[in-house]
Amino acid sequence: MAVELDVFVGNTTIMDEEVYQLWLDGYTVNDAVKVRMDGGVLDECEANADVLLSDTMDQYRTFQMCERLLQSPAKLANQLLFQIPPHRQTMLIERYYTFDDAFVREVLGKKLSKGTKKDLDDISAKTGVTLKSCRRQFDNFKRVFKVVEELKGPLVENIRQHFLLSDKLARDYAAIVFFANNRFETGKKKLQYITFQDFAFCAGQLINSWTVGAIDNMVEDMDVDLDKEFLQELKELKILITDKDLLDQHKSLVCTALRGKTKVFAEMETNFKNLSRGLVNIATKLTNTKDVRDFFIDLVEKFIEPCRSDRWTSADVKLYLTHYTNSAHILDTFKRNWCAS
Repeated sequence: MAVELDVFVGNTTIMDEEVYQLWLDGYTVNDAVKVRMDGGVLDECEANADVLLSDTMDQYRTFQMCERLLQSPAKLANQLLFQIPPHRQTMLIERYYTFDDAFVREVLGKKLSKGTKKDLDDISAKTGVTLKSCRRQFDNFKRVFKVVEELKGPLVENIRQHFLLSDKLARDYAAIVFFANNRFETGKKKLQYITFQDFAFCAGQLINSWTVGAIDNMVEDMDVDLDKEFLQELKELKILITDKDLLDQHKSLVCTALRGKTKVFAEMETNFKNLSRGLVNIATKLTNTKDVRDFFIDLVEKFIEPCRSDRWTSADVKLYLTHYTNSAHILDTFKRNWCAS
């Protein structure tokens, strides 16, 4: 009995984005098949379960063969084994390096070592991210860290160029690298309300203003290391709280500028000295490694929590810090000490 078949031959590698995401999420082939069936793919394709299983297995094999190229994204564009259009390559790379916020929040600031990797079972159980996906994400963090720590120049640009990531994702990886390098503590209970994106924003500010690379973008240490000279200079701020006359002058200037502009002015005036001491003491201790690690804990305990208890809004905090900074700049005694340094 003769059988007629329609055959199509091509050299473009077929990759289903949904199956790729299931593979990235750590689903087994059988679990991925179930998800696809529940999504109604059999009705769409008029295929049976065996065909769907075969297709899923075939795509999983393709992804596994591509993985070594995804780990060195620049190689993906230059290889000949898989014929993948440029826009698809971009999608494959971006998704491969995308991570779960719940997962990264658990490892942020920790050393990217075997010790942390041993904790991935517990992190998987806590976050609901599959162990396989946790391992992929952790290995990506570690790989990016190892590559960029040998490079000079801007951290974000190095990540973007070497791993071909979008600007947003490159900035997120820069935050992960920066936190891992400086070992900032982020896991304490008091810090749990702070999201990864909150920390990533802070990392961007610190990288742009407090690192060696912020001053010289081609130095050996690029911009993952805090500028030690800058941290040493922060000790000069101590005069703002040790000189009683200067402290009173600073308070007077700030309160004059704030009067009538906020509903919590009374609280700002009452707590000015305590808040100023808290901020300055944090700044002047950053030459110590432990105090760098505790930077965010100290900020929460000594500044954020007092402001929150007095019902400050974010606009109130911004207003206060703006005038706090501007007023310090016009203090004669402070200016003379700062210039002398």
